[in-house]
Amino acid sequence: MAQLDPPVRPTELVERRTIDVVPESERHGRPFNQFTLWFGANMQITAVVNGALAVAFGADPLWGIIGLLIGNLLGGIVMALHSAQGPRLGLPQMISSRAQFGVLGAVLPLVMVIVMYLGFAATGTVLAGQAVNEIVHTSARPVGIIVFGALTALVAVLGYRYIHALGRVTTVLGGIGFAYLAFRLVTTTDHLSSLLGAKPFDAATFLLAISLGAGWQLTYGPYVADYSRYLPRTTSPRTTFHCTLWGSVLGSQWSGSFGALLAALPAAGGQGFLDSQIGFLGHLGGSGVVALLIYLVIVVGKLTVNTLNAYGGFMSILTTVSAITSERRISSRMRTLYITSFLALSVLVALLASHDFLSNFKNFVLTLLMVFTPWSAINLVDYYLVAKERVDIPALYDPDGRYGRWNLVALGCYAAGIVTQIPFLAQTLYTGPMTKMLGGADVSWIVGLVVTAALYYPLSRSRSRAPKQMIYPEGFLSDTAPAGATTPS
Repeated sequence: MAQLDPPVRPTELVERRTIDVVPESERHGRPFNQFTLWFGANMQITAVVNGALAVAFGADPLWGIIGLLIGNLLGGIVMALHSAQGPRLGLPQMISSRAQFGVLGAVLPLVMVIVMYLGFAATGTVLAGQAVNEIVHTSARPVGIIVFGALTALVAVLGYRYIHALGRVTTVLGGIGFAYLAFRLVTTTDHLSSLLGAKPFDAATFLLAISLGAGWQLTYGPYVADYSRYLPRTTSPRTTFHCTLWGSVLGSQWSGSFGALLAALPAAGGQGFLDSQIGFLGHLGGSGVVALLIYLVIVVGKLTVNTLNAYGGFMSILTTVSAITSERRISSRMRTLYITSFLALSVLVALLASHDFLSNFKNFVLTLLMVFTPWSAINLVDYYLVAKERVDIPALYDPDGRYGRWNLVALGCYAAGIVTQIPFLAQTLYTGPMTKMLGGADVSWIVGLVVTAALYYPLSRSRSRAPKQMIYPEGFLSDTAPAGATTPS
């Protein structure tokens, strides 16, 4: 029977828990912390750019904002269902995928998750680096990127408590900063209301806006349980769900709506928001100290979400490696090495990134959507409908245990979920035949969710590997709990 790692002292500066289960004695925090973390993580420049993309690719600002709201709500529900798993399991999100895919089989979606973390870390570093350069008054592009990468490494190495603390700071600073920018937009722009509804409704661009909102939320699915796993096991899943959902939806909708309005503004002096996102916001905020504070808000907002990328990237890499080595414990030195190596690679990618940022970012988000919707469908259907929230946690670390090395049913459904989306894709390099019939609208994510869930549920129900009740490692309930301690399902 697997045992817990040695107890963690409350005074330890650096978090020691990684992919191991968090015992009852170390649980802490309130569900509202999920709201502040996810609201703060969405009050940032990349979320603004995501909203601007809806208008940049043809949507009317009003219909773009409505489409983003629908997408945020639909994707946010899926994302928050992942978050609700955290308190019960006490595990980071991606290691729980071993219950569906097998210990080695889970490596396949894990590799995709690592690519996602790396991509978001690199694109976010490009934007945040520009803001850092404005603060320190330098035109040397590498300076801001490297400084921002170092700040991200510091918070990610310190870990869970500091990430949540940063989320609370960003909620306040981001709320004030973006409220001020919205005020400036309304008071300095003539005929702002005339931009809304100026174009007729177009189904294709409206569905693109929905996809951008849904994609933004769905790609958070592999993140969320990482930051709810320390909550007490008795925390209501419903409360965790709602705190996560509304924090993420309200934050991303605020930022996305603001971005849609900015993208609709006529260019001034030959430049609009889409030409220079950081510079445009600084100019909108004003000059001197005020502009400096706006740049600081941008940096803090990006630091929050980039820390999530580094922290999640590190644990996903460790989960992948441990599937082969069976290692669950690493030293603080190795933890630091994992995180700094990941961030060094993201900084390198950021330094070499193409200047065609907006188009690449749109394609990046929508491509990830194709990969992660089948994973979300399998994980949620299995956890809530097949296993009914019962997991054998020690078996997640044992290739010869209940879940085995590979689950061909899950892997087959995952592959089918990806393949069935291809005819519905709307990408720069490829547009599917069904997309052309729909006038260019990308609905691949809906197809991926529905088809994967419809395939997986009946196939896995008759082959369920779930235990009859929840099984925790020895020592989970208390330091003297007997081996094989369980709790009622």
